[in-house]
Amino acid sequence: MAEEQPKVEAAQEAGEQEQVIDPWSVSGGADGRIDYNKLLEQFGCSKLTDDLVARVEKLTGKPAHPFLKRGIFFAHRDLQEILDCYEKGIPFYLYTGRGPSSEALHLGHLVPFMFTKYLQDAFGVPLVIQLTDDEKSLWRGIDIDEARRLARENAKDIIACGFDVSKTFIFSDFEYVGGAFYRNIIRIQRCVTMNQVRGIFGFSMEDNIGKIAFPAVQAAPSFPDCFPHMFGTRKDIRCLIPCAIDQDPYFRMTRDVAPRIGHQKPALIESKFFPALQGESGKMSASDTNSAIFVNDTPAQIKDKINKYAFSGGGATVEEHRSKGANLAVDVPWKYLNFFMEDDAKLARIGEEYGSGRMLTGEIKKELITVLTDMVSRHQRARAQVTEEVVDAFMAVRPMHVV
Repeated sequence: MAEEQPKVEAAQEAGEQEQVIDPWSVSGGADGRIDYNKLLEQFGCSKLTDDLVARVEKLTGKPAHPFLKRGIFFAHRDLQEILDCYEKGIPFYLYTGRGPSSEALHLGHLVPFMFTKYLQDAFGVPLVIQLTDDEKSLWRGIDIDEARRLARENAKDIIACGFDVSKTFIFSDFEYVGGAFYRNIIRIQRCVTMNQVRGIFGFSMEDNIGKIAFPAVQAAPSFPDCFPHMFGTRKDIRCLIPCAIDQDPYFRMTRDVAPRIGHQKPALIESKFFPALQGESGKMSASDTNSAIFVNDTPAQIKDKINKYAFSGGGATVEEHRSKGANLAVDVPWKYLNFFMEDDAKLARIGEEYGSGRMLTGEIKKELITVLTDMVSRHQRARAQVTEEVVDAFMAVRPMHVV
């Protein structure tokens, strides 16, 4: 049975602005915000429940990541089956990726890698990371050699997150695609018609043929025999994909195709979007440096961006703020703290103080500046240790006895 496709809402017929979520663009509804409950229904994903989070803690013997406890990773497909495998001693692997379009990652790019690092450590499983330099050449018109260079630069930021080199394979599509991987790409492409790919991804007759063929390239790493140096020819190893929910269309297609080519469906665990500094109107842009905090920003740049651009849900005046408190639902400093402040008790205290009006906008921004400056500084120190030889070690096709 095919995966459920996004539904057309009655509101669209009524002329209301509908949210549009796909791998290349995100736009909210009439108020600019993303309705994640509606997105669950549209995409046909399952909500990640407290019971599943508790089961992750029980099976791993480790506290759940804040992204799990705070509902940042909020949706899934077949996560319970992956946990069943782990409980029975059946191996699985992780797969995530990055489209290298900028010199440095912004904090939103770091979110899936921070969470994937937690999953690798908690479950002790192998990981493949795809760098889609080919995609960025097709979509952004980036010169092929420049896309290859950006892939290596981005790999340094990814490695700085602390992945285990003995269990992690990072690959660039331009360098790795071939052999068993390419054979799987062709098997996938034979199963997907032009009508299907247009329905899933919204391609038009004006799009280049590379775009139309590309979804199979992102789908293929879901299948273990793409990596014979890790898994040999085995097809019985399940895959779990941590990603933002805008990537779901790729893997609805993948899950539809998988049983038709003798593979198991990949499972997914999916996150909400990390908002731009200017507010929750969609994803940040690597081309707009004032929309995001980048991992190569200086402490002065971080302070300046937060103070100037971070959208506040506080009152227009001190008097109004003291009287009505902050609107936490739209306040960007509060949202960022939910991602990156590790201390649950302190976070709850800030939410209470700021939401009631006892804490002012300048004070919560000061808290955020401290958290992000420390986090980015730690990342920069880790990245400084990542040499070209370290990148080569992670990207080398070498025997990896991981299962």
